[in-house]
Amino acid sequence: MKTIFTIISINLLSIINAQYRLSDPEATKETVNLYNNLVKAQAEGYFVGHQDDLAYGVYWKYQEGKSDVKDVVKDFPAVYGWELGDLELGRDKNLDGVPFDKIKQYIREGYERGGIITLSWHTNNPITGNNAWDTSCTSIKDILPAGSKNKILEDYLDKVAAFFLDLKGKNGEPIPILWRPFHEHTGTWFWWGVNSASDDEYKELFKFSVDYLRITKKIHNLIIEYNTSADYSTVEEFIRRYPGDKYVDVFSFDTYQRSASEDENKFLQQLDTLLSVMNIAAKEHQKISAIGEIGYNKIPDKYWFTKILKPIFDKHEFSYVLFWRNAGFKPDRNEVEYYLPFRGHPAEKDFIKFYKDKNTWFEKDARKMKLYQ
Repeated sequence: MKTIFTIISINLLSIINAQYRLSDPEATKETVNLYNNLVKAQAEGYFVGHQDDLAYGVYWKYQEGKSDVKDVVKDFPAVYGWELGDLELGRDKNLDGVPFDKIKQYIREGYERGGIITLSWHTNNPITGNNAWDTSCTSIKDILPAGSKNKILEDYLDKVAAFFLDLKGKNGEPIPILWRPFHEHTGTWFWWGVNSASDDEYKELFKFSVDYLRITKKIHNLIIEYNTSADYSTVEEFIRRYPGDKYVDVFSFDTYQRSASEDENKFLQQLDTLLSVMNIAAKEHQKISAIGEIGYNKIPDKYWFTKILKPIFDKHEFSYVLFWRNAGFKPDRNEVEYYLPFRGHPAEKDFIKFYKDKNTWFEKDARKMKLYQ
């Protein structure tokens, strides 16, 4: 998009800053600046992001300067999503096979160009030792403080902390990170979800993890995200597992249009409800809103971005939207997976139109906004 959000008066900015404050009182200057600029920006538009954008695309992997998004719109996304799953096991690559040293490199590159970094963590189950999707436990009390396996969780967090502490800008400043831990927690498919962790256990897990990183590991460059599944219709449902204002900075949800057979009107209505309810909760708690994940695999509707998403997005305020990854061919499933168009895709022209919209911000816009200053 070509126009940047308008200059807000000093008085109005003072009001905004008084209402919205980071949950970490010791947050670094760059982290505070990013947060304040996200607060300002969401009133006029939203940043567009993509998971694993610099690492690979549908037909390529690990090519310097390459990006499916950039191939289509001649610009990088404003938000870069990366995954930390398997870091806690001491492995060199994450659960999607991306080397952690490359992820650090890509994070630094995106930050230096003015982009925003967000990290998810599909952490392995510290109770069973299996992956994040192992929901065989019916309680997670053993990993909470005083639990018999709390030390395992601490060891996991130590490795995450070491990763965070190694993320530095050119001047040695910690790179601000939007961290989305224990996401989609209202679903049933993760060990921290509703079938394995009670609401109180989840809250304690969330608070312990944030406190451990802030207090024990002295990490103060995190903007913490509270992320649900697409399964709520009331504020009460959205915040039922909310750990509290002292631990959260951003409200978000994840949602996907699953198939062409899914009724478009149903998806539109659901997306509208998800944003409406989340924004009510966000205003009540003075938090930023975001869409943590979204997508429509293979984008069968070539007008999906402007016909389906844009009309709903334009009705609501939120700071960013992250489209899921262009994984390409997945041999284990014998299928192709991608959520943003690549060059030559039928939805390419529609995505270019989406890019040019005045409310969508990509990396060139983010750089001009100087989000960390």
